[in-house]
Amino acid sequence: MTAIGEPPVLGDPERAADAGSNAAASGGVELPLHRQLGLTDDELDGIRQRLCRDPNDLELAMFSVMWSEHCSYKSSRPLLRTLPTAGEGVVAGPGENAGVISIGDGLAVAFKIESHNHPSAVEPYQGAATGVGGILRDIFAMGARPIAVLDALRFGDPADPRTRHLVGGVVRGVGGYGNCVGVPTIGGELVFDPTYQGNPLVNVMAIGLLEERLLTRAAAPGPGNLAVLFGSTTGRDGIGGASVLASATFATQDPSKRPSVQIGDPFAEKLLIEASLELIARGLVEGLQDLGAGGVTCATSETADRAGTGMRVDLDAIPRREPGMEPFEVMISESQERMLAIVRPERFEAVREICERWGLPVAVIGRVTDDGHLTVVSGDRELARVPAAALTSDAIVHERLAAPPARRRPAPAPGLPATTADTLPERGMDPGAVLLALVGSANLSSRAWVCEQYDSNVGANTVVAPGSGAPVLRIKGTSKALVASVDANQGVAALDPGLGAAMSVAEAARNVSITGARPLGVTNCLNFGDPTRPEAFWQLSEAVRGLGDACRALGLPVTGGNVSLYNESPGGAIAPTPEIGVVGLLDDVARLVGPAFRAAGDVVVLVGQVGPGLAGSAYASLAGVALEDGP
Repeated sequence: MTAIGEPPVLGDPERAADAGSNAAASGGVELPLHRQLGLTDDELDGIRQRLCRDPNDLELAMFSVMWSEHCSYKSSRPLLRTLPTAGEGVVAGPGENAGVISIGDGLAVAFKIESHNHPSAVEPYQGAATGVGGILRDIFAMGARPIAVLDALRFGDPADPRTRHLVGGVVRGVGGYGNCVGVPTIGGELVFDPTYQGNPLVNVMAIGLLEERLLTRAAAPGPGNLAVLFGSTTGRDGIGGASVLASATFATQDPSKRPSVQIGDPFAEKLLIEASLELIARGLVEGLQDLGAGGVTCATSETADRAGTGMRVDLDAIPRREPGMEPFEVMISESQERMLAIVRPERFEAVREICERWGLPVAVIGRVTDDGHLTVVSGDRELARVPAAALTSDAIVHERLAAPPARRRPAPAPGLPATTADTLPERGMDPGAVLLALVGSANLSSRAWVCEQYDSNVGANTVVAPGSGAPVLRIKGTSKALVASVDANQGVAALDPGLGAAMSVAEAARNVSITGARPLGVTNCLNFGDPTRPEAFWQLSEAVRGLGDACRALGLPVTGGNVSLYNESPGGAIAPTPEIGVVGLLDDVARLVGPAFRAAGDVVVLVGQVGPGLAGSAYASLAGVALEDGP
C-alpha cells in the first residue's frame, strides 16, 4: 500500500485482473484506479480538494464506497431534504439507523425499510437473506428488539425460468434468515411486471420495540473512548457491495459480480441481537452502529462525524477470517453480523465478558480522537488520514438534469380483449370472464404459497397474520398493538410518479387505519433507474414531491428510508417504484377491526368518490393498454 500522498499503485492480483477486463472493455486503454472503483473524474477532483493532495490507494477505496450512490445519496440528498420529518412523538428521524416514534407508557417503535435489489439479482438467496439481516441490525442498533419483518418483492415474467429461480431464492432467503433469527415475517407484497425482468426488487422493512430510556444513537462521542468491534470476523465477502453492486447498472448474469454479495449467518445475528441489547440495557455503550455497506470505513467515519470527533483505527486489531487480506479489503469489507460500539475504557472488561458469554469475537480496534479525522494505522505506519466529514456529511452532491420520459405502453396480454379509453370496458364483454382473468392473474392470485414459507407467529405476538393487508402485533403487557403495511403502485407511478407515490402513501395509511389504528409515520424505499438519465431523475424528483405532498396532507412524518438507484438492466429501467411503509398504533387490541366480511346479509358500503379512470390498474395492465385517464 502506498504512503499518504503518493500516487495510486494497483498491486492486488484481483484488481489487476479487473483492470485487464476494464482495459479490454475500453478498447485496450487501461482505466485509472478511480474509474475502476466507480468514481468519476469530477469526483476525484472533489477528493483532491478536500484532502489538498492526491489520495492513496486505500483512501481512494474508502472514498469509492462512501461516495457511492448507496452510501452518500449524492443524487437524491437535495430531494430528500424537502420531506416532512417532524411530527408528534418523533424521537429519531432521518440520519439515524432507523426512525423511532414514541407510543406512550415509556415505549417507542423503531422502523425502517431498505433495499437489497442488486445483490438479490446476482445471488437471490444470500442477497435476500442479508437484506433481512441488515435491516434487523438497523433496528437493534437503536436499542429496540426486532419484532417483525415485512418484504416487498418485485420480479419479471413469472413464466420465465430465471424469474422462477429468482423468486424461489429470494423467498427462501427471506424466510430462512427470519425464521432462524426468530423474527416473524408478517406481511408484504409480491408483484410481477415486465420491467423487473432483469432487475428484481427486494425491499425489506423491520419493526422493533424499545423502552425510550434505552434509545441509542449511532455516534462516537468522547475523545479517548474505545472503538470496539464485536460479532463475526472480517472476510472478503461483500467487498465493493456498495459501489459495485448497489451504485451502478450491471448485467445480472455476470459471474464476476458474485463475490461482491455478502454471506449471512442468522444464528450469529441472533447472538448479536442478544449481546447488543444486553450491552445497551446495562448502560455499557456510548454509541452503537452496525456494519453494513462500506464496512469499517462507513461505521467509523459516520459515528465520528455525527459526534464531531475523529477516529484512529488500528488495522491490525480487526479480527479476520481470511489470511493475507489487503488493507483496503479490511476497511471496505461488508462481512455481515458485525457491530461497532463506542465504549468508555473502564467499561471494556464488562463489554468483553458479555460478548464472550454470547460466543462473539470482540476487539478494541481504535479510539475516538478530537481531530475530526479518520486515521488508519498498521503498526507505526499511517496508511490513511481523511476528514471524517469528507467521507460523510461533506460528500459530493450532484445536480442532475430532469426531463419527463415518453409514456410506457405495455403489450396486450392474452385472454382479454385489446381496448381503448373509449371502449373500456367493452359493451357485451362477459364480466365473469374478466373477473376470473383478474383473480387468476399473477398479481392478484393467492400468495399463500409465499406466506407459508415464513414463520409469522414466532414470538407469539401476531394477532392478524399475513394476507390481511395490514398485519397486527400485540405489545405484551399492554392493551396496545402495532399495525404495519407496505405498498407501492408502480402501474400508476409509471405514468405519473408523483401520483403513484402519493397513492402508495394513501393506500398504506388506509390499510393501517381500517384496523382501527392511528398511522404514526412513514418510511420509504425509492427504487428508480440511472439518475444520470434526465428521465429517470425526473421520475425520482416527482415521486419525492408526491411523497412529501401526501405525507403533509395526512400529517405523517417521514422518519427515514432508503434510495436505490441504477435499477436497470440491458432490457431497460424498472418502472418507478416508491415503496412506502406505514406503522400505526392501535390503543386497544380488543377493538381491532379487520377487512373480512363478517356475516351474510351485512351491507357493503363504498366510501369515497369513484372516478372513471382506470390508468395503471390491474385490468389496464392485463388488457394491454396504457390509459392516461388516471385515478
